[in-house]
Order: sequence, then structure tokens, then C-alpha cells
Amino acid sequence: MTDAVPARSPRTRARLAELGHALPEVAAPVAAYVPAVRTGSHVHTSGQLPFVDGALPRTGKVGAEVTGEQAAELAATCCLNALAAVEALVGDLDQVVRIVKVTGFVASDPSFTGQPAVINGASTLLGEVFGEAGSHARSAVGVAVLPLDAPVELELVVELSASLAPTA
Repeated sequence: MTDAVPARSPRTRARLAELGHALPEVAAPVAAYVPAVRTGSHVHTSGQLPFVDGALPRTGKVGAEVTGEQAAELAATCCLNALAAVEALVGDLDQVVRIVKVTGFVASDPSFTGQPAVINGASTLLGEVFGEAGSHARSAVGVAVLPLDAPVELELVVELSASLAPTA
């Protein structure tokens, strides 16, 4: 007889399912870095691209090849990838007590100024999943180009409950 393995992040995964989302596998790094690092009770993710099954569903500049609405959906995908990286590192998203910071990068056509609306795709998802704990500080930055010609890239900083914090 084998021991049953407890479900990872049951509350958070159930909430994501209610919203029509699932956590993907952690995206493989495209260079020399790790997807997430823990320091104390905080986890910092590396920049997450909007990979779906290992591929970018869209490439190009927002405001040119990619619409703002499409980019907001891609920002939500980046956010799911970041949450997957957090879960893979700490084992349980239900221990997230606060989304501290979201940093979003938008590969923008020079005339595009809607970066905040694009990153709202991630911010809205975090609020829907974590409630008040999903309220966060944020930056939404327009850039000339992102890795692999991705339209959006996203970083998260999350705080974990004391039960997952390292002991001295």
C-alpha cells in the first residue's frame, strides 16, 4: 500500500479552476537562471514569458502585431506561469499570504501607451484568485523588445505564511 500524496495547493487550484484556469508546468528557463528564488518568507520569480505548452502563442509589439486586449490575456498567462514557479519551489500556493509586487514589461510599439491596462490582465487574475491578499504594488513598463519577441513578461514577489518561513 502506498501513501497518498496530498494535492498541491488545493484551495488555490480550486479557485483557478472556478475561473477557468489551471496551473501549467513550470516553463523551462531560456537562459542561465532559475524560475524562482526564496529568501526568508518571500519568493521572487524570474521574468515569466507567456509560454503555453512550451511555445509563445503570439509574438511582436503591443500596439502593432498584438492588441492591448490580446496582451492582457498574455499577461494573465505570464502570471499563471509565475504562480507555477512559486508552487514548484515551495510546494503549496495556499501558503501565499500576500502578493507583494508585480513587475510587468510590455514590448510596445512606440505609439502604444496602454501598458497599465495590459498588466491589469495579471493584476485582475491575482485579485480574483487571492482576494485581498492579491492586492499588490506594481510597475508596468514599456520596453523596445523582450526575449524571443514575446509581447509581455512578468515578475512576482510573494510572501509566504510563517509556517513555510525558514526557522533560525
